[in-house]
Amino acid sequence: MKVMISQPMAGVKDKDIKAIRDDITKKFNELHIEVVDSFDTKDAPKEVYNPPVYYLGRTIMNWLHSVDAVYFVDGWRDARGCRIEHEICKEYGIKCLYSDFFVKEALKECTAVPSSNITINHTGGVIQSNDYPKITY
Repeated sequence: MKVMISQPMAGVKDKDIKAIRDDITKKFNELHIEVVDSFDTKDAPKEVYNPPVYYLGRTIMNWLHSVDAVYFVDGWRDARGCRIEHEICKEYGIKCLYSDFFVKEALKECTAVPSSNITINHTGGVIQSNDYPKITY
């Protein structure tokens, strides 16, 4: 599987963007999933009137068309470019991944089987002990 990372970048320093991407890439690599390096720091040409549209177009042209999935970093809903990338994924059948992806994958790796007397939530925490009678309304 090949994945691209979509993340909010407006107002964020390049080094902070890179640190987030490096952390996410490491997690994917541990799962043997390839991450394309779509972080583009080249300046838009001077004749470009709208640099955000230019960068979004480059992302679509250079990376989005060639991946199986896009990982959306938390906060993506507040970033116009991420929302557009998300819509493209939905419209063209590209899988969307979110932060819970790593939780689900970690749970798949778990070899311990929980006791039948507890209920586990999606993050692996106990949400209810079944030792007590259930109250129904």
